[in-house]
Amino acid sequence: MPLPHRLRRLAAALVAALAALLAVGLSPGPAAAAEGRVSGGRLDWGVKQSFLTYVTGPIAKGSWALTGGAATVGGSTFRFHSANGTYDPATGALTAAFSGGVRFTGHQENGADALDLSLGRVTFRAVQGGAAGLYADVSSKSRETGQVSSASQAKLADLSLAGVDLRGAAGTLTLSSVPATLTDAGAKAFGGFYAAGTALDPLALSVNLPAAQPTSATPTSSAAPSVEPAPTAALAAPAPARTEFGNGALDWGVRRTFRDYVTGAIAQGRWELGAGAADGGAFFRWTPAKGTYDPASGDLTAAFTGTVRFTGLRTGGSYGLDLTLANPGVTVAGGRGRLVADVSGRTPDGAGRQLTGAELAVFDPVGLKPEGGLLKAVELPLKLTETGARAFGGLYPAGTEMDPLSFAVTLDPAAALPPLPDIGSAPAAASSPSGTPSAEPVAASSPDSSESSDSSGVPVSAVAGGAVLVAALAATGGLLVRRRRAAPAAGSDA
Repeated sequence: MPLPHRLRRLAAALVAALAALLAVGLSPGPAAAAEGRVSGGRLDWGVKQSFLTYVTGPIAKGSWALTGGAATVGGSTFRFHSANGTYDPATGALTAAFSGGVRFTGHQENGADALDLSLGRVTFRAVQGGAAGLYADVSSKSRETGQVSSASQAKLADLSLAGVDLRGAAGTLTLSSVPATLTDAGAKAFGGFYAAGTALDPLALSVNLPAAQPTSATPTSSAAPSVEPAPTAALAAPAPARTEFGNGALDWGVRRTFRDYVTGAIAQGRWELGAGAADGGAFFRWTPAKGTYDPASGDLTAAFTGTVRFTGLRTGGSYGLDLTLANPGVTVAGGRGRLVADVSGRTPDGAGRQLTGAELAVFDPVGLKPEGGLLKAVELPLKLTETGARAFGGLYPAGTEMDPLSFAVTLDPAAALPPLPDIGSAPAAASSPSGTPSAEPVAASSPDSSESSDSSGVPVSAVAGGAVLVAALAATGGLLVRRRRAAPAAGSDA
């Protein structure tokens, strides 16, 4: 017997309403954030302090060296920079690969190191559900066979993110004191010095996350871009006898051990940047610059802008160390290069400093030639002068190798300066041997209390509403079945 028209309309309406509600609840809304690129940040990790002590101790008699712009913090923690990767705010999946590396060598025998371990492209990776690991490109020498093996993105450590929810973060995401445990691959990388399951130093990181973007695509024009005709090449004019420039950058870390001393356990200090100076992780950048360059003689005068102030050894309201390096300059004349700066403040010997244009160090300018619109020097060896030794209060004698000097000035105003390593917009919290990892912020915005979500990320209200409709539909279906079964009985002869 056909169903009554009214019941058919009711069933159809309920099915349509259920389909519409589920489409709203299960499909991403127009404001849902899409996966984006991670751009900038830093990762601080000491690897394992007992390993560093062993490498540089009386048994291995070795050392470690930084590569690719890596830096140190406090003397025993390595800082890797310029995070690059992806982040999915819906699931909390995060991949951030950092630049810079470190190489450990020791146990030298017959001119070769029996211990030779290099780590680079250190990568933090967290997947949906919270599992996380630390990966790196590894080159290591077996202490049994002496053979060198390499692995790309080997998983060095398992990371514990207990209690941390990486979903919905925006801006700068910071993790501190993240426990790390050596994996089988990590044990192999360390040449069997430690077994899998060994606790490594905890790590800290901060990364700049992309701003939330709507998932709906923005229509783009299908019109082909217009191409301007290439300008006709003009005959090159003779190079001027003297070139004036108005931009440039000077990169110098002063001395790594000095930075470690300032922020370490003795001085317990810090540094502050001013007047345009920037922190590149392994060095400071002073910019902009102005000056002149004579291509015929190679003479150069370049004045850079910015200040770096080092403070430490605090007693009460004063500092035993309070040293400012300001407005450095580079000069080249007669085949001799000089680094000068204004020096002021106090050094640990108790003496006050007030020097203008002091010659801090000297370098060999051989090979310094214009290229690509820049006059650029990369990591020139730098030696402390007598004046420089006095400026640092006798902490280092004249002739000490300081951190190498790099600088670039724009002979062509259109030329781009070398990029500064990106250590992020906020410092990573210092890691400590104990504690629970924390994430700040856990989320940029929390759901409204009336619109909580289940574990799948679907709004509970939508699921609950769907359940009501399903129940109503089921009840209606039962009613229809009952009516259909009862109909023949009503028309029969009992």
